[in-house]
Amino acid sequence: MTNILLTGSSRGIGAAAAVALNAAGTNVIGHRTAAGGTARGIAADFADPDGASGLWAAALDQAGGTIDVLVNNAGVFEANPLDGDDDVWAANWARTMQVNLTASAQLCRLAVLHWQACGVAGRIVNVASRAAYRGDSPAHWHYAASKAGMVAMTKTIARGYARDGILAFAVCPGFTMTGMAEEYLESRGGDALLADIPLGRVADPAEVASVIRYLALEAPASMTGAVIDVNGASYVR
Repeated sequence: MTNILLTGSSRGIGAAAAVALNAAGTNVIGHRTAAGGTARGIAADFADPDGASGLWAAALDQAGGTIDVLVNNAGVFEANPLDGDDDVWAANWARTMQVNLTASAQLCRLAVLHWQACGVAGRIVNVASRAAYRGDSPAHWHYAASKAGMVAMTKTIARGYARDGILAFAVCPGFTMTGMAEEYLESRGGDALLADIPLGRVADPAEVASVIRYLALEAPASMTGAVIDVNGASYVR
C-alpha cells in the first residue's frame, strides 16, 4: 500500500485531498496544527523550527518505516499591512515563510534523503498558489513570496533528482472555497473578485484534491517539474 504524508489535512483542500487519496486505496498519514481538538492526524506546529522534523519522524514510525509520497499542503494566509510596526511586519513575514516555505522545504529534504537512503522512487506534491505567479494584495507580500518559493523549490527538486526516480510537482490553486478564502473574499468584496474569474466561481476543494491525487499517484514520470493551475482562468501563463 502507498503511504502518503499529507500536511494540513484537517480542513479545506487538505481534508478533500485526504478523502480523494483514501478513496484510491492509499494509507494517508494526516497532520493537524493544534495538539487538541477533534481533528485527526499527527499534531505539529510548523511555526516551531522543529515541527516539520518531528512530524516526519512520527509519520515514518506510523507508516512502518516507509513514506512513498509527500504532499505539502499546510500553510497560513495572514494579513501583514505595509504600514504596520517594523518589528511586527518582520515577525509576520518570518512566520509565514517558516510555516509556508521553510517547513515544506524541510519535509522535502527529509523525503529526498529517505528515498535516496532506501534506493527507491518517491513523489512530492507541493500545493502553492496562483499568487506565486500573479502576486497578491499589498498586505500579502509574504504569502506570494512563500508560494513562489515553493514553485521554484519544486522545479529544482524535479531537475535534481529525476534520475533517482524522485518526482516533484506543484499545484497552484486560485481562490478555493476554504475557510481562508471565504474570509478573504468577504474582506475584499466578493463580487468584485468573482468578476475577475472567467469561470464565474471559485474552485471547490474537491477539484484541487483531484489534481493532487492524480499527481501523487498517476501522473507519468515525464511530467516531473510540472506546475498545474486550478484558478478558473483568472491567471493564465
